[in-house]
Amino acid sequence: MLYCALSNEVPEEPVVSPVSGSVFEKRLIQRYVTEHGVDPTNGKELSLEQLIEMKDHPSKLKPPSSSSIPSILKTLQDEYDTTMLSSFSIKQMLQMTRHELSHGLYQHDAACRAIAKLSKEAIAAREALAALKPQIGAPTNIPQPALASDAGGMAMQPDQQAGITEDVIQKLQDKATVLTQERKRRGRSIPEDLSSQDTIKSFQMLASHPGLHSASVPGILALDIFGADTSKILTGGADKTATVFNKDTEQIVCILKGHSKKVTRVIYHPTEDMVMTASPDTTIRFWNVDTSQTTLLMRTHEAPVTGLSLHPTGDYLLSSSLDHCWAFSDIRTGLLLTKVSGLNSQPLTTAQFHPDGLIFGTGTADSQVKIWDLKEQSNVANFPGHTGIITAISFSENGYYLATAAEDSCVKLWDLRKLKNFKTLQLDESYEVKNICFDQSGTYLAVCGSDVRVYVCKQWVELKTFNDHTAAVNAVKFGKNAEFMASASMDRTLKLYGSK
Repeated sequence: MLYCALSNEVPEEPVVSPVSGSVFEKRLIQRYVTEHGVDPTNGKELSLEQLIEMKDHPSKLKPPSSSSIPSILKTLQDEYDTTMLSSFSIKQMLQMTRHELSHGLYQHDAACRAIAKLSKEAIAAREALAALKPQIGAPTNIPQPALASDAGGMAMQPDQQAGITEDVIQKLQDKATVLTQERKRRGRSIPEDLSSQDTIKSFQMLASHPGLHSASVPGILALDIFGADTSKILTGGADKTATVFNKDTEQIVCILKGHSKKVTRVIYHPTEDMVMTASPDTTIRFWNVDTSQTTLLMRTHEAPVTGLSLHPTGDYLLSSSLDHCWAFSDIRTGLLLTKVSGLNSQPLTTAQFHPDGLIFGTGTADSQVKIWDLKEQSNVANFPGHTGIITAISFSENGYYLATAAEDSCVKLWDLRKLKNFKTLQLDESYEVKNICFDQSGTYLAVCGSDVRVYVCKQWVELKTFNDHTAAVNAVKFGKNAEFMASASMDRTLKLYGSK
C-alpha cells in the first residue's frame, strides 16, 4: 500500500504459467518469455498469450514523469529484475557445465580402462611371440652369427627357465657348508695381514688415473678388483665401455666395447680372467680379457639391469632389473635357471649374494630391502626403514651383518639373526650415498657419495675421509687385506689410496 501511494501506480498482477503451473509477477515473466520463449521452471515452450492473469485492476494510472520518485524507484526495480534474470541464467549455465564435465570425466575413465586393457593384450601378444621364436628359428636372410654379439660372442636370449635342479641345489648347499666351516675355523680372529686401524688412518691418495674412459662422456659408474691378481681393476663408464687397468704398470690392459648404453655394473671373476658387465640396454655381457671379446651375451631382462652378483661357486650369476624381477643364471651355459618377481613387486635397484650363497638381498624403488631364499625362490624377510630408493646393499663376511644405503643420506646396519636394524650411520643431509662395501674380512665398511669414508665395524666409528674427487663418487672397493682402496667418480678418474 505504501508503494502504491508513493508511485500512484498499481502493482503488476500475478500470472500463472499453464506449462508449469507456477505463479510469476507479470512483468518478470513477460520479459523472460520474450527473451527465451520458454518457462523458466521446466524449460518448456511458453508464449505471452498462454499466461493467465489472476487479478484484474480496472484502473490504470498514467505513468509519472521520469524525474519523480516513483519513476526512479521503477528504474531501480527494473535493474533488480534484470540482475535476478541474469543470475538465474548463470545458474542454469553452471548446472549444464557441471553435467558436461561429469560426462567428460566418465569418458576419460573409460578411455583409460580401454588403454590398460589394450596394453595388457599387447604384452601378452609379445610374450606369445617370444615363445614362438625358438620354433620359428633365425631369419633366412640373416646369417646365424649376426644374432651373436658384434664382438663374436654367443648370444643367449632365454625364453624359458631351465629351473634350479636338485644337482644345482646340492652344489649350492655343498659350497655353503664349506664356507660355513671355514668361517667357524677362523672364528672371530682378525687376519694377520689385515691393515690395522692406524694404517687405514694413514692412507693417502697414491695415484689418480683420468684417462681410462672417454672425456666427451665423463663418468666412471662401476668398479671391481680382480681377486686373483689385485693389480687388475675393472671399471665401467658412461661412455658405454668397460676398461681393465693394471695399477702396478699403470697401463690399460683392454677396452671392452659392445654395450649400446652406459655400463653401470661390473664384476671381475675372482679366479678367472673373465669379467661381466651390465647396462640399461637390458643386456649382460661376459668378456674374455685376453681377447677383449664378448664370449656370452644374455638378454635375461626386459628393462635396465640394476644389479649383478656372482655366486661363491663362481658358476652362477644373480641379476636384478627395473622389470621387477631377479634372475639366477648359469654363466657356463648361459641358461636362465629361474626368474622371479615377488608379490606386489617394485622395480629392483640392486642385488647381492650373502657370503654363503644360499640367500641374497635386493633393494627396491619403494625403499624396501628384501631377503630371498635361493633354493625356495621365496621372500623370507623384509627390512623397512629407509625413505628413499635403495642404492646399495652389502653383506659382511661374517654373515651376520647387512649394510644398506638409500637416497635418504644414511646407512643402516641390520642383524640378520634378529632381523632388526641395530645401527644407523646418519650422514650430512645433502649426502647422496652411491655405494657401500665391506672389506673381505668384514672389519671395515667403506661408504662413497660426496666423498669416500671408512668406518670400523662393531664400533661403527669413522676412521678416515677422502675428499680427493671433484664430483660424486659412484664406487669404492678394498684391495686384498685392505692394503689399498680404489674409488671411481663422475670426475672421470680412478683414484687409489694406501700407505706411502
